[in-house]
Amino acid sequence: MRSFLVSVGFTLSLCAGVLSESKAAINAFKRVEALESGLVEREVDLPYTRRLHKRASPYLTEATQNFVVNGTAIPDVDFDVGESFNGGPGCSSLSGLLYENGPFTWQPGTYRPTANPYTWVNLTNMRRRHPNESDPNISQLWVEQPVGVGYTQGVPNITNEVELGQEFAGFYKQFATTFGLENRKVYLTGESYAGFYVPYIADAFINQNDDVYYNLAGVAINDPILGDGTLQQEVTVVPYVDYWSNVFNLNASFTSAIHAKADQCNYTTYFNTYLTFPPPPAPFPVLPDPFATDAYTCDLFDDVYSAALAINPCFNIYHILDTCPHLWSQLGIVNSGDYFPPGASVYFNRSDVQAAINAPPNTNWMQCTNKNVFGGATNNQSLSDQSLGPAQDGVLQHVIEATNNTIIGVGNLDFLLPPNGTLMALQNVTWNGVQGFQSYPGNEFYTPYHPEYNGGSLAGAGYVGTWGAERGLTFYQVQLAGHELPQYTAGAAYRIIELLLGRISSLGEAGDFTTQTGNFTGSSTIYRV
Repeated sequence: MRSFLVSVGFTLSLCAGVLSESKAAINAFKRVEALESGLVEREVDLPYTRRLHKRASPYLTEATQNFVVNGTAIPDVDFDVGESFNGGPGCSSLSGLLYENGPFTWQPGTYRPTANPYTWVNLTNMRRRHPNESDPNISQLWVEQPVGVGYTQGVPNITNEVELGQEFAGFYKQFATTFGLENRKVYLTGESYAGFYVPYIADAFINQNDDVYYNLAGVAINDPILGDGTLQQEVTVVPYVDYWSNVFNLNASFTSAIHAKADQCNYTTYFNTYLTFPPPPAPFPVLPDPFATDAYTCDLFDDVYSAALAINPCFNIYHILDTCPHLWSQLGIVNSGDYFPPGASVYFNRSDVQAAINAPPNTNWMQCTNKNVFGGATNNQSLSDQSLGPAQDGVLQHVIEATNNTIIGVGNLDFLLPPNGTLMALQNVTWNGVQGFQSYPGNEFYTPYHPEYNGGSLAGAGYVGTWGAERGLTFYQVQLAGHELPQYTAGAAYRIIELLLGRISSLGEAGDFTTQTGNFTGSSTIYRV
């Protein structure tokens, strides 16, 4: 059975919903706007190539030839990224591609693009060097969605996640028909607000009951919003600050005040009661919305965020170890504190880039659209995503039980959606007959040791976090990752996709990357250039 890996709306392209997310989750993504004003080389053959090796594309047909992108002609990319295709509305999630897991990356603050040895296409058919490397029967697709995001065409006309899932299913069937991708297993991945998108799209695929186009084999989501924002952010923020107290460096009086307020708002008792293993049976009580009144008395998250910005004006809600200066990004400004140098241009707004990748010319491409993508057919600006989180309404349960291959995880340096919030949301979900994890997911997460050839794209190795798996759901934490997990810990993210595709049995498996040849356990001789 051939397979297809679909990356659905990564990170910042998902933040397109800043004006359009559900009220249960919208405040999780309003924070920043409101408050921020040893290269080595081995003598053996390398596990990854310095360039993509050309071969005949199985997707180049009379129907697809107009979508071909010449991998040698991408502006500012001075190496061949191979042939690729960009067809129809919303065919890539470009923030994820450029920052995280594409064949090349251009990280904030860096001078030029660099080849990405940890690109997920190593696990797909775009790259193949060793016999045990990428599977020629697996392909990867980045998708910008919903309508209104990035280069997508058309007018937004949806109001909820069910409609979004139906639209995506319609798009995917047309795409699969055009490119000959029928009868493949499909894997869906995403992060951030994809905690809503991916489960609802997966649910739509499952409900089609059509293995020709929608044979869903697994999903992987990192740093997701899954349900109630009060539970995922407010309840967990004080324990998070306590854990990282040496990073936040908040004074004693402020720390005492937020502890008192957490007690007053019932967050302390709630945290201690419901983040337990196993959890108390039955659904957790819903806490009051701290934004329901003008006083915002129990909005502890923003209290901490404001204090953090006072101490560190460049505090990064997505990666708390960042300090000044702000790094500028080729993808432009997303949040009010982002820096964009005078005279700089947004990469995907350049006419030469749009021409090279077959994008609609003269598009005003933005990482996060200013359109209300959930405004419905009447473009009602007062509307937002009307759906509950998938952890609240049975959608996530359905996906876990249908695939028994669902992976959800977090970077521990993510302040926007603290790790314990995601875990607590999962403890409130029943799947395969039992509620939550019965034991704390605290096994050691192993990322293989490996040689590096590209000083512009490095990844850590060894024990990088923790994980646990029960009844078809894997949960993991990566200690030194932020919100955009593959951007900060590329090796760990690569390992997660190996697990998703069934190449390894667990995140604790101590062995090489499945696309490596040779033994790189740390005992081999490494030569510096």
